[in-house]
Amino acid sequence: MPETAPSLSILLVDDDARFRASTAKGLELAGHTTQLAEDAAAARQTLDSGTSFDLILLDVNMPGENGFSLLGALREEGLRTPVLFVTARGTLEDRVLGLRLGADDFLPKPFEFEELLARIASVTRRWRAMPMLQRGPLQIDPHLRQARRNDRVLPLSPKEFDVLLALAESGTTPVSRNELLRRVWDITFEPGTNTVEVCIARLRKKLGKDGATVLQNAPGRGYFLST
Repeated sequence: MPETAPSLSILLVDDDARFRASTAKGLELAGHTTQLAEDAAAARQTLDSGTSFDLILLDVNMPGENGFSLLGALREEGLRTPVLFVTARGTLEDRVLGLRLGADDFLPKPFEFEELLARIASVTRRWRAMPMLQRGPLQIDPHLRQARRNDRVLPLSPKEFDVLLALAESGTTPVSRNELLRRVWDITFEPGTNTVEVCIARLRKKLGKDGATVLQNAPGRGYFLST
């Protein structure tokens, strides 16, 4: 059996009573504690009570609010708890949507229980290895793929966030245009495009009036974030 993260507190949100019971039993046998919620409303009530969890296992198709809507709202409200979708909806479009909303992983039903334990261990390891980055006035959360300035979430596209994260991870060392093309767009040759420049311009606009001061250009070397 795969190694699992020890003694996790897990919220399991699923409208299938038999699935909830069997999964909770397996998780508890693996050393975790589990609290159950039959739908999004029950999950919200549990989270609003102040109970904290190390992980949320979340279904998509539930009566009332579905799992996608719930996760989107929770992330918008600032919840940083890792979320693993466990659902019968496993199309590529579903997986991409879930990850874009802030999920950490996506496990389609049916599955072998050992795989669920392995996914849980993987998610929690990644979570613990992802520190919040502070660069000048910016807080960048690699896990949530979210950037804040003065407690305001910046409305960044996935590529804009990837560029910002690449710059944040470099500290004060400029990141060249070609390196951004490689890391963000997976382009390893000179395409003769202004893709990076357009993205930088959009980022500066979203950063505010002093965007060019926060995201600076080192001539001939690349871009960097002020500290």
